[in-house]
Amino acid sequence: MTDHTNAPAPQARNPLHGMTLEKIILALEAHYGWQGLGERISVRCFTHDPSVASSLKFLRKTPWARDKVESLYLFMLRDVRRSQAD
Repeated sequence: MTDHTNAPAPQARNPLHGMTLEKIILALEAHYGWQGLGERISVRCFTHDPSVASSLKFLRKTPWARDKVESLYLFMLRDVRRSQAD
């Protein structure tokens, strides 16, 4: 018999749940473009010959940069929701 009282709460309200880093980068690039992304997060993988592959390689090894990308993604989602509500 398994005790489910300590089971983690579902992640339904977490917008990052189920999102891969690749999907996040693709969504940000589609929304801002590489230039806009490089202006918002100044890292070489966005400012010098940007690509999804180079971004993934860098962000997987650099937690502080990944945190910035995830934060920008959450900001973008809020911004899109606000503009749709207007």
